[in-house]
Amino acid sequence: MIIIGEKINGAIPSVAKAIADKDEAFIKELAKSQSEAGAAYIDVCASVDSAIELETMKWLIDLVQDVTDTPIAIDSPDAQVCAKAIEFCNKPGLVNSVSMEGNKIDLVFPIIAESKWECIALLCDDTGIPQTGEKRLEVFAAIMEKAKAFNIDPSRLHIDPLVEMLCTAEDGINTVLEVMREVKRQYPTIHVTGGASNISFNLPARKFVNQAFLVLSMGAGMDSAIINPLHKHMMGLIYATEALKGNDEYCMEYIGGYREGLYGPVK
Repeated sequence: MIIIGEKINGAIPSVAKAIADKDEAFIKELAKSQSEAGAAYIDVCASVDSAIELETMKWLIDLVQDVTDTPIAIDSPDAQVCAKAIEFCNKPGLVNSVSMEGNKIDLVFPIIAESKWECIALLCDDTGIPQTGEKRLEVFAAIMEKAKAFNIDPSRLHIDPLVEMLCTAEDGINTVLEVMREVKRQYPTIHVTGGASNISFNLPARKFVNQAFLVLSMGAGMDSAIINPLHKHMMGLIYATEALKGNDEYCMEYIGGYREGLYGPVK
């Protein structure tokens, strides 16, 4: 599982305060701890006014790179910010994200085409979030046409089928799971990703819903997730599910993760 550490996000009150106060130590500790917990990417999302977003992104990225070599996931709804922030990174990372909305793909894909950068692509377009799996797969087909045009290999894409709140879903997560399976069927080397915590908004005891969602999604092909790697129970479930799926020969990763304290001992 490719873990995208979600903790450096200005939408989180404690992080918003750290950004406002220019608390470098706080941001560095979040980066360092997530890297040590097994994150493959450190997501960096400023969530500030657009007038200062790019300079804030540079400040955050510089702080992260001061304490870890873990690649950056540049996170912004503004494709121009994503494209420009690539210049601040010491090594290829992950763009979070593009979609078929407006010209987002046309801004980002040409820049990453000749590099080793990877990219999250959301299955939405100018009409918003499709309500059916069939419509989401139509958006997926359009994204893959763009990827082909720019000669971007499917293995460099992380497809987000758009996880919505469980409490407003008519069929639970069945639509999302169907989309995941079909995406992986069409392109076995592509990645499937998503924000695990999105599913549990407005529900009590959210951790149980998040963890159940992640296990079911991994069974449907999810191999990339935007989560908090400091949640040891969640990390334990990931290691265990990988072993149960046969992706961990002789359970060596599971055993190694336990010995390193990435998720245990769990009481």
